[in-house]
Amino acid sequence: VIGHPKYQESKRIAIFLSMPDEIQTEEIIKDIFKQGKECFIPRYKPDSNHMDMLKLSSAEDISSLALTSWNILQPSDDDSAREEALAGGGLDLIFMPGLGFDKKGNRLGRGKGYYDTYLERCMKHPSGKPYTIALAFREQICESVPVAENDVQVDEILYEDC
Repeated sequence: VIGHPKYQESKRIAIFLSMPDEIQTEEIIKDIFKQGKECFIPRYKPDSNHMDMLKLSSAEDISSLALTSWNILQPSDDDSAREEALAGGGLDLIFMPGLGFDKKGNRLGRGKGYYDTYLERCMKHPSGKPYTIALAFREQICESVPVAENDVQVDEILYEDC
């Protein structure tokens, strides 16, 4: 990931905070700050498909985040001091989680459509749609995954041996 050309050229990067069954992103987050890039993480709104990408001030900032009912760390709802990526310069790159992927770039998420809805909002931003990279285990690569009309394909899927 760290040697990837899109990562190297990106300045504003959104990345998920890993759940136990996902590719672990902690070292990537540390590298984002080490490289002097800006790091944004998701804040999901429960009972909706709305998500914002909020700026982290440092890798250590993660320890100040609240744990949701889904066991995900994220900025609290009353945390209004953080920059939302689309309120500023947009994003260059989004690292995405998922449950399954196919080699055509289709992604099976957890069913709420958070990333698809967010990418639709990105497309309306002056900086345009960021490059998207899904981080996966080889076992998550399938022949095909079910897709809906509003699903947005990922630009690239990175997994072991790819």
